[in-house]
Amino acid sequence: MTLRVLIAVTHLLGAGHLTRAAALARAFARAGHETTLVSGGMASRLGSAEGLKLVQLPPVKSEGTAFTTLLDETGRPVTRERMDQRRRALLQAFRLAEPKVLITELFPFGRRMLAAEFTALLEEAHGRKPRPLIVSSVRDILVAPTKPERIAETHRRLIAFYDAVMVHGDPRLATLDLSWPIDEEIRPLIRYSGYVEEAEALPPALHAARGEIVVSGGSSTAGLPLYRAALEAARQVPERPWRVLVGAGVEQRRFESLSGSAPVNATVERARPDFRALLARAAVSVSQAGYNTAVDLLRTGVPAVLVPFEAGHETEQRLRAERLAALGLARVLPEAELSPAALAEAVRAQIARLPASRPGINLEGAEQTVAIIEEFAPSAKTSAPAKPTPDWSPLDDVLRRTAQAGRTVAFWWRDDDVVAHTPALDRLLEVARAFDLPIALAAIPGGIERSLTERLGEEPQAHVVVHGFVHRNHAPPGRKKAEFGPHRPPSALAHDAEAALRLGREACDGKLLPVFVPPWNRISAEFVPLLAGLGYRGLSGFGVRGAREVAPGLYRINTHIDPIDWRGTRGLAPVETTVARLADAVSAQLDGGANPDEPIGLLTHHLIHDESVWRFCEALLDRLRMHVNLIYPSPRALFR
Repeated sequence: MTLRVLIAVTHLLGAGHLTRAAALARAFARAGHETTLVSGGMASRLGSAEGLKLVQLPPVKSEGTAFTTLLDETGRPVTRERMDQRRRALLQAFRLAEPKVLITELFPFGRRMLAAEFTALLEEAHGRKPRPLIVSSVRDILVAPTKPERIAETHRRLIAFYDAVMVHGDPRLATLDLSWPIDEEIRPLIRYSGYVEEAEALPPALHAARGEIVVSGGSSTAGLPLYRAALEAARQVPERPWRVLVGAGVEQRRFESLSGSAPVNATVERARPDFRALLARAAVSVSQAGYNTAVDLLRTGVPAVLVPFEAGHETEQRLRAERLAALGLARVLPEAELSPAALAEAVRAQIARLPASRPGINLEGAEQTVAIIEEFAPSAKTSAPAKPTPDWSPLDDVLRRTAQAGRTVAFWWRDDDVVAHTPALDRLLEVARAFDLPIALAAIPGGIERSLTERLGEEPQAHVVVHGFVHRNHAPPGRKKAEFGPHRPPSALAHDAEAALRLGREACDGKLLPVFVPPWNRISAEFVPLLAGLGYRGLSGFGVRGAREVAPGLYRINTHIDPIDWRGTRGLAPVETTVARLADAVSAQLDGGANPDEPIGLLTHHLIHDESVWRFCEALLDRLRMHVNLIYPSPRALFR
């Protein structure tokens, strides 16, 4: 049976973490598994994304080795609001993917500054029944904290949340305890997959001379000292062509400065997709000692000079470089000893040495990871039928017809019975923010708590409308429930409606719209014209509305679909029925029905949603997002 897999990764400096996670994601997709890759670093070219769902969180990055200071794409320190957005978007991606396998790249061994969002993700996963298999994905060599309490914290998280630690390396080159203390409690979690590399075929190296010196420094600015030393070293080795490949993270002015200082035997260009092919033709590779560099050297066998990145007390690259040197694949030039003369000498020595035999290191880490996790998740191979995917075709078809006709469809969202800040309200607002949707919250004025006002202050797209007075049924026994039905005199209804508007304004000043939403969507026809005189400008119920202006100065906009089975289980109504009703509402507009311009409304009740209702709502909004001819006006604009 197909697995649903979600991989969460955030790269802060170079793109190596993302490259490795993307290679794993592609391997899962090639094996037929539904795979979602969630990236929280700066957007980066990933190559082929076929078969994957890519989710980009609001990005963060770091400058140099200052990993404790997170920056946004403009280089400014990130705000709490951005971190909250990231957490909500990450949880939303998890809920939409419903993974059977959750993989966190590097965490909990690293990314301590992102612990809050990763912990929220892990807690969400542990709340599912059955919960997904949870795996930590790490490279061969890590950077262990200097404080023992942080190592203990990592181990506690592993024991509390994780089923396995997938080490993407080969013990014949390096074991995890070379860089991280392993105790008997976490040792049973560790699995070695082999090294992960890109499986896509690379084009041949174009315009490349055989026997050139290829210099690379990763995707960040950390390679600048190496580039500068290499260009000067090229002057001292004039008999060889040099090619210096500059990462995308180096800004253009610095790139142009490097290019302008190059000697005649050196070419400076941006990093290329045929890098592996260039390396295979090279006489010597000059680089740092990152994970992907090691894989490239192990695959091509080219002699190398490694200048490991060691700023900020980094030890990972130095350890890896020394292990590669022990195999005869590289010569190590410590960063502190880097100079043009020392680099030229090291390059000449590597040119002169005899070729080393390639070690038998496992480079099939992506495929091995898939195989190990498939074995770890036997529940995914049972004969139980898969959860049926909703048939969206009626909705897709009518929205395509609408687009072909040059029409747009307005869509809005109302949620009823709001009174206080609750976990269910948090989830509702997280969904709205994840899809960047305005939402009208029908709050019961007689029950509004201060916590609601405080919570909504953080939500610019959340608006409050008046949901009756105290949501009390006044209908006689045996009649349909109503608070503002024909069972009381209009004067009593007017008294309550006026008090409701006053209480709503006092509690939610600035958020409240003068829009009346009758409880149970029932209201006395005799009372409706009186609402405008009480200060209301809008009315909202459920179903076909009739005229837009129901009284002078009073406009009605209804909701049309409700995913809850009110007459049965009070869980999720039959999905095909809800989808058909939504398609019919769009079709009625397209075919010139009674309300061709009325926005189509989704009605929800967050306080009673079970997981199936939440998942359907999220899947529906995700589906609607695929259609570009939908617009989502603000409730404030709708009832202006």
